[in-house]
Amino acid sequence: MKKYLKISLAALLLAVITASCIKDLDVTPLDKNKSTSDNVYDSPEAYLQGLAKLYASFAVSGQKGPSGDPDIAGIDEGFSNYLRQYWNAQELSTDEAVIAWNDATIKDFHWQTWSPNDVFIQAVYSRIFFTIAVSNEYIRATTGNSDANIQRYNAEARFIRAMAYWHALDLFGNPPFITEADLPGSFFPRQTTQEELFAYIESELKAIEGLLGAPRFEYGRADQAAAWTLLAKLYQNAPVYIGQDKNAEVITYCNKVIEAGYQLAPKYQNNFVADNHTSPEMIFSINFDGEYTRTYGGMVYLVHAAIGGSMDPAQFGVGGGWGGIRTTKALVQKFYPNVTSSGLYSSPKPRKLKADYPVIYVPGDYQEPTWDPANSTQLASVLSDGNYEGYIYVEAGKKFKFTDGPSWDVNYGDTDFDGTLEPGGSDIAPAETGYYKLNVNLNDFTYTMVKTDWGVIGDATAGGWDVDQNMTYDPATKTWNAMLDLTAAKIKFRANDGWDINYGDTGADGILEAGGADIVIPEAGTYVISMKLGTPDYTYTVVRNSFDKRAMFWSDGQSLEIVDIAQFTDGYAVTKFSNLNADGSEAVHPHPDFVCTDYPIFRLADIYLMYAEAVLRGGGGNAGTALDYVNQVRTRAYGDEFGNISSSELTLDFILDERARELYWEGHRRTDLIRYNRFTTADYLWPWKGRTPEGSATGSFRNLYPIPSADLGANPNLDQNLGY
Repeated sequence: MKKYLKISLAALLLAVITASCIKDLDVTPLDKNKSTSDNVYDSPEAYLQGLAKLYASFAVSGQKGPSGDPDIAGIDEGFSNYLRQYWNAQELSTDEAVIAWNDATIKDFHWQTWSPNDVFIQAVYSRIFFTIAVSNEYIRATTGNSDANIQRYNAEARFIRAMAYWHALDLFGNPPFITEADLPGSFFPRQTTQEELFAYIESELKAIEGLLGAPRFEYGRADQAAAWTLLAKLYQNAPVYIGQDKNAEVITYCNKVIEAGYQLAPKYQNNFVADNHTSPEMIFSINFDGEYTRTYGGMVYLVHAAIGGSMDPAQFGVGGGWGGIRTTKALVQKFYPNVTSSGLYSSPKPRKLKADYPVIYVPGDYQEPTWDPANSTQLASVLSDGNYEGYIYVEAGKKFKFTDGPSWDVNYGDTDFDGTLEPGGSDIAPAETGYYKLNVNLNDFTYTMVKTDWGVIGDATAGGWDVDQNMTYDPATKTWNAMLDLTAAKIKFRANDGWDINYGDTGADGILEAGGADIVIPEAGTYVISMKLGTPDYTYTVVRNSFDKRAMFWSDGQSLEIVDIAQFTDGYAVTKFSNLNADGSEAVHPHPDFVCTDYPIFRLADIYLMYAEAVLRGGGGNAGTALDYVNQVRTRAYGDEFGNISSSELTLDFILDERARELYWEGHRRTDLIRYNRFTTADYLWPWKGRTPEGSATGSFRNLYPIPSADLGANPNLDQNLGY
């Protein structure tokens, strides 16, 4: 059962930071009649409730949920949600995400044109320091308590504050600084430096390491493994923060996490569904629940805003989509390097609605239920001209007839078995078992029946255009199938090793036509090919047998290219997060608006990739172990060893791309690109970076966000980051 730190609204520290009190980080009640730390902590349970508020500061933005009693006055609760705004800062500013909305300055993230008065930067800054402020108050109230549980709560609060300060370090570099030692009051916090803040976070995490619970002692709460992971993150980015190499330390703390017994989830997607609390690779998460943590930010934002266009919200366990966030072709190309504007798939998805062709029915004892016109195979007249065509599989000794509707009112058979139909005529019995092509002409009451065996032919196959690659019929699915190694070329389907009956796909719409155009295979690989000659359309699929299943994109109705960033259908949608359980069932607390999916802050796959990067950067460790960790991640992604790499392929550039493939939309990309010096430079461009369609470099000062103008004007101790 998923464990939740439920928030008792009557017994929490309720605080607000307005523009004026941001300058002194003084936590004051929004309502003077509500409880404060002076009277709230009157029992062990109250301390746990207070701790719940600290965790909840990442997930929700007020006291009621989803709105009506905000933590911070003057800022919309959904708009100012911590996770929502942190995600925007980390993802919208990169190749992994764009947003269609015109809310204030939201597009400036992706364009990298933000300024110090940006409302979204102000929002994430305010949320970070709200969490720091309430954590300081809680730490002050619990320091020195002799109760073992409360001592652990104190350590957890220090972890939460350390993570918030890490976000401040990573996003702003030189923020204001205050701890529990600074008593509430009207004063101006001093400004810290990157070096000082780095050392403080490091010392705090090391100090609490032995005070936190053992790894996985309770889901969703900070434990030793969460502290080790945060230390590894701090050290991984030390060259950016303080100009020092700490990769040896990265390996040390990654090893601690790995040795704690975490395992990769069997399926990648299991980390992003409504019951992802069951994933064995979750190290630390921000928890959500459709009943207890209602908000318009957090995972509600990430699920709903990613749904639009032709996507069905019910497939994601919610009642509607907001049509906002999707991705650029730069991320798609990490999975499909040769993808073009024509799409991802060798076989386009057939149209959802079947064409409304006239049909006749083929009842018989060759299928169940026997001799039932309404539930029998149909033949279609594509041109509505009285000529009907279709396919049936008949075993020797079985029989059939034709009816012009789903009843026996008008039926035809062949009394003399001469190809001529008579009303009420005799049953038709093929001489041998086979898959038969039937053509019926109700203008002259004739029919033909041709036994077929199917194959794939083309210069994409080993036999070229001369030798068919045989397919196998599956009566259960009524499909012809083959698994073939194909090159980047073309194929068609044909019957009986000849061209009398052949199908291609004119218009690349997933519908087969007699004598149609060659089907293009864009990339070499092993493919599972399936053809279904059903009614009324003939369809096919050509799917890579082994492919990277992390590529969770929605391309139906979406264009690869982003011509207009304000159009949701420009750019592929991302289907990574869902409010359904891993088995497709409803979430524990289903709701059309609010979700139960937790946000993975830290998970094991990230640790494996961090270890490999640290080895490549000279931090020590073992190169063979690094390769094994990377291939474990890729084996899970592909479902087999097809995607595994060799030691010569394990490079820093590969790791950066692999981190994108594994961790996209999980809040790491901006930090990764900065570490590789590719966030603002011309070394790596993506669509609309620098507000140009093809992408352009921006100023390196944008590796940090600006200190918000409101706080800069309120606190004379603060200096703006260089370049703003």
